[in-house]
Amino acid sequence: MQRVRARNPHKVGVKKSYNAAVISISTSRFMKYGSVKTPEKAEDISGRIIVDLLENAGHKLCLYSLISDEGRSITEAVKALINDVDVVITTGGTGLAPRDVTIEAVKQMIQKDIPGFGELFRIISYEEVGSSAMLTRASGGIAEKTAIFCLPGSPNAVKLAMEALILPELQHILLHASEQ
Repeated sequence: MQRVRARNPHKVGVKKSYNAAVISISTSRFMKYGSVKTPEKAEDISGRIIVDLLENAGHKLCLYSLISDEGRSITEAVKALINDVDVVITTGGTGLAPRDVTIEAVKQMIQKDIPGFGELFRIISYEEVGSSAMLTRASGGIAEKTAIFCLPGSPNAVKLAMEALILPELQHILLHASEQ
């Protein structure tokens, strides 16, 4: 039996286009390419997927940045964007390795966690990759009025998160984030 989705009254009349920033986190890529301003120059497939999907959905890319997987660099990059853009999407550094510090660096800025994002991402990832889905710490939250999503570095994971979760709900999330 197919579920029919009712029209969500929360999405009626909301803004359709948002200012976005994409931060790709990879020490090896950063050491090879430096702080480039486009995913093509960094050979960043995941970053390119995020940028393309955002732009195809009508959102404006205000910044693409490649940074090293160091807590201070991540914190500074994200903090500089809060309230300057509507949404920040990071890719990389969400695993379990000691060098994966994206979640720790971003968590300190989050005022409202979106636990459902990470939970749903792991559920739908499980359908594609099996039990290794539990290894990601992908997460989302709100800092001031800016939505922040931390995605794994895998192109397939990025595409899945963007298409199945972030883009369909971004307007709704930002509507609530901007409430007084």
